[in-house]
Amino acid sequence: MKTPNSSKLNGDKITIQHGKLIVPDNPIIPFIRGDGTGPDIWAAAQRVIDAAVQKAYGNHRKIVWLEVFAGQAAKEKFDTWLPDETVEAFKEYLVGIKGPLTTPIGGGIRSLNVALRQLLDLYVCLRPVQYFIGVPSPVKNPEKVNMVIFRENTEDIYAGIEYPAGSPQANRILEFLKTEFPADFEKIRFGTAEKMAEFLKLEEPEADARSLKIEVGIGIKPVSRLGTARLIRAAIDYAIKNKRKSVTIVHKGNIMKYTEGAFRDWAYAEAERVFGNKVYTWAQWEKTKATKGEQAANQEQKLALNSGAILIKDAIADITLQQVLTRPEDFDVIATLNLNGDYLSDALAAQVGGIGIAPGGNINFVTGHAVFEATHGTAPKYANLDKVNPGSVVLSGEMMLRYLGWTEAADLIIKGLNGAVASKRVTYDFARLMPGATEIKCSEFGDNIIQHMSIR
Repeated sequence: MKTPNSSKLNGDKITIQHGKLIVPDNPIIPFIRGDGTGPDIWAAAQRVIDAAVQKAYGNHRKIVWLEVFAGQAAKEKFDTWLPDETVEAFKEYLVGIKGPLTTPIGGGIRSLNVALRQLLDLYVCLRPVQYFIGVPSPVKNPEKVNMVIFRENTEDIYAGIEYPAGSPQANRILEFLKTEFPADFEKIRFGTAEKMAEFLKLEEPEADARSLKIEVGIGIKPVSRLGTARLIRAAIDYAIKNKRKSVTIVHKGNIMKYTEGAFRDWAYAEAERVFGNKVYTWAQWEKTKATKGEQAANQEQKLALNSGAILIKDAIADITLQQVLTRPEDFDVIATLNLNGDYLSDALAAQVGGIGIAPGGNINFVTGHAVFEATHGTAPKYANLDKVNPGSVVLSGEMMLRYLGWTEAADLIIKGLNGAVASKRVTYDFARLMPGATEIKCSEFGDNIIQHMSIR
């Protein structure tokens, strides 16, 4: 499999100059159909995206699609889960889109999605969450949910530094901690055979430390200042350009003080350093309160926000997961670490209709590289049944078009999806929860979206 020459595709490459994408009228976009239900939902989504572009721009603009492979299809064709040529295609053409991929079982790549993000340094996982009127929801006021999550994509526990219990690597780290940092080692409750035997004797009086195998899994959680800085810059840039009111730094810094706590502190510092009076941070509020009192701090914040500054605040992760349910209007743009972002984006998706219509984009705002993707799994039991909701890839396509600057086409997709849902002619996941709805196929739902692009 070779990366095709753009001159043979009747299209042109997207480029980037001075941090700005240069998008031709006929951009070459690599795509991966995906595994399981991927081919069904991709077929519907591709038609929707093409229809939106045609309706918005006539014959002046058109996407030139370039198929590349990953996952099960790649394994069957090329005996590898992620061909080098696929990665090279995404590198060369800058912007791409993909369906859901199988996670290989056994050794090798833990996750193809994570591998692509790390190989392309796609440091932002962008997850907008909004409600479409009529979509079934388990909460009373889903329309109050309108948030954009900036999830750091390359660090945290997803960096993959982890060793299984009882392995030589885990035991060497335990021995290192025991020797070099004995006070810290005491926090590992069962890090020695003696400690294990002491506990076991409560139930097994004959337990002998000599016969016990130490089994403690070890994970290392890297969080860097640079990784934090580029994430918060991207989140605040987005908030400014889209006239959002606040950016909330979500963390668990009360427990993980030197990783997630540092993430919070570095984010505040970077916001103040780079954006100046365009933002007002809770860290500034705390400084003013300490020197001038709470009333002065409140007045300072009020003046800044009235002058158009964006509020930069923070929230503990567990409280955030509660408050996005009880007070969703308090959140606008969220900047958070990798694992927190995973939890939050799925929890929020459930509030507005489920993961089946949740879009996602993985972006490097410096190099311009971006891969937009279905955020759900492959659902192999529904493969080739033309049954599942294509909304996740459709809306990921909408995100892609907006990223390219083709906002008119992106707006048409939103219009079409709103109209299709309102018509109550929907796929099974919506139909079973919507009174009076008619269940239609995946492909038919794509047609329904296209039809409603033209309805005034």
